[in-house]
Order: sequence, then structure tokens, then C-alpha cells
Amino acid sequence: MIMAAESENILRIHWDEFTFGLIAFLIILGIVAKMWPKMSQALDERANQIEGGIERARKAEAEAEEIRQQYREKLEEAHRQYSQELEKAKEQRAAIIAEAREEAQVEARRIVEAAHAQIEADRQHALHQLRSEIGTLSSDLASRIVGETLSDSAAQSRVIDRFLTELEQSEGVQSQAEVR
Repeated sequence: MIMAAESENILRIHWDEFTFGLIAFLIILGIVAKMWPKMSQALDERANQIEGGIERARKAEAEAEEIRQQYREKLEEAHRQYSQELEKAKEQRAAIIAEAREEAQVEARRIVEAAHAQIEADRQHALHQLRSEIGTLSSDLASRIVGETLSDSAAQSRVIDRFLTELEQSEGVQSQAEVR
């Protein structure tokens, strides 16, 4: 047996295995031939779906990039508008401050002028009262000194005015002497 196995040729064809293999091959070939159009169609559809998906993805990416660019442009425009509005607000603030400052200066000048006018009016009033009191006192003093009454109001007024004029002149000479 060992000899018989050794003498058997391994390249020899076994017809029963060959027939079985050929029938199986033909059956598989028939199935593949019958299924090939469907498989080819399915593969083509799948390839089209993939290509369509890739194309859709490219379009979506392009749209997204376009939207992103529009967003950037709008954002830049918003920044420009914000800067312009901020600049306008600064200019308005400066104008308002300048206007308020001008109004305050005008009001201050008006108040100072009114105060000067009031002071001058008060000074004139005080001077008039002082003249009247000095006139009355000097009239009383003169009548005591002279011994007669100055009953005539016109004469009394002339005497008072002359006395005050002389008094003012003597004060002017004294203030000039003090300055020297």
C-alpha cells in the first residue's frame, strides 16, 4: 500500500471531481452572469450616490464659504458703522460741550454785568443818601454856627452842594498827595 500510494500520479485527473467542479463552476458562472446587470446597476447607483453626495458636499461647502464671507462682510460693515457712529457721538459731545461752555460764558458775563450794574446803582443810591445826610448834618451844623436857620430850601441846597464839592476836592488833593 505504501507502494501503491507512491505509485499513484498526483497529476492524474479525477474525472468525478473534475465533473463536479465544472458543474459548480458553470452554476456559479450562470448565477454571476444573471446577477451581473443587477450588481453592475447597483454599483453604478452607489457610485452615482457617492458622486452626488460629494458634489452636494462641495456645493454645501461653497455655500457655507459664501455665507461665511457674507457674514464677515456684514461684520466688517457693522464695525465700520459702529466706528462712524462713535465718531459722530464724539463730535456731538464736543459740540455740546463747546455750546454749553459758550452759554456758561455768556451767562457769566451777563451775571457779572448785572452785578456791576447793581453795585453801581447801590453805590449811587448810597452816595445820594450820604449826600442827603451830610447835607442835613452840615445844614444843622451851619445853622448852629451861624446862628440862623436856613429855611429857604433853595439856599440850603446851594450851601450843601458847595460844601460837598469843596469836600470832594479836598479829598481828591489828599488822595493825590498820598499816592506821591
